Amino acid sequence: MFAYKSPAIRRYTIRLAILMSLYLVILFIAVRTFRHGDIAGLPAYALAIAPALPIIGVFWAVMRLLVEEPDEFLRMLQVRQCLFATGFCLTVMTVWEFLQNFELAAPGNGGFGAAFFWFVGLGLGAAYNRITLGAAGVCA
Repeated sequence: MFAYKSPAIRRYTIRLAILMSLYLVILFIAVRTFRHGDIAGLPAYALAIAPALPIIGVFWAVMRLLVEEPDEFLRMLQVRQCLFATGFCLTVMTVWEFLQNFELAAPGNGGFGAAFFWFVGLGLGAAYNRITLGAAGVCA
């Protein structure tokens, strides 16, 4: 088991917990308001965008960890995870868009957008690190 916990990892964990808690609260409010409320115009756009802000914050937290982590090996693992996640996300979204362009997939994505596939790729990147280097890193 990997027991190293730098101050950067502790800050990352706190940031992640706060951002994901905010995401859940904002998403709950947005879904409830759109299902049961009469919202339109600029407030509707602001509320629809609001749940994306904590997710954008998670991207920032991951990248901030790359800057703050003092251990070079852990930074390298995290960079590999992020590169894997980015490649995975771009691949999935590109294939999906071509399927849609040729009307082989329905329009829309059922709620699974680029952020979802990037986070899946981050986990797969950790697994790739574990298999190839014997260590997964901390962003998984």
